Amino acid sequence: MRTRWAARGACVVVCAVLLSGCQSAPGGGEKDGRLGEQRTAASPTAARASGYGAEFLGVDECSSFGRTSFTEASCAGERAAARVIARHDGTARDGPRCPATTDFVLHISEQHPSSDEDGDGVVPRGYACMRHLQPPHPGDPGGGGGPRTIVGDCVYDLGDGRVRETACDGGAEREPEFEVTKAVDDRSDCPASTALYVRLGGASPVGCARPV
Repeated sequence: MRTRWAARGACVVVCAVLLSGCQSAPGGGEKDGRLGEQRTAASPTAARASGYGAEFLGVDECSSFGRTSFTEASCAGERAAARVIARHDGTARDGPRCPATTDFVLHISEQHPSSDEDGDGVVPRGYACMRHLQPPHPGDPGGGGGPRTIVGDCVYDLGDGRVRETACDGGAEREPEFEVTKAVDDRSDCPASTALYVRLGGASPVGCARPV
């Protein structure tokens, strides 16, 4: 039986990107198919505090449309696109992981606006784990995207030990070839039908994937 090891790194960007892409094997490199952690960079953009909550883009608050330029928006308003389901200071690389069904991550560079949530003149560097207010949800199992690979997601083979996530329903440009069916502590815990090992991270870091 042919087996391969593939992994999907955490997103690390200055502002925000919609995340989907390669899972890669241990060994270093980028999520575009090289091996290791993802390191995607974008130009810093000003994220303006708008006074909707005690913290800029705090939990249960909403962001406007846009991934490289965004503001906080009233969740009941027409400009609202996604809701914050988790919020942390610092960088995603060093901080807690986003929830499994996060659709995308907004990275907030430190700002010094004229006004901010607590009046001290600083919006600290941080990141917000976002969930779209309306479907589709790429972070759902089989959705074909999101910053994490989870049980129920599907991938296809890129060669050289690389795979990329795609929608399990076949609605994406590439058909699925493997489905992650189980998360375990070690590869030896995977069922015999496993043809691919996917690095998931977290408490059960190994994903067992079978052909579809």
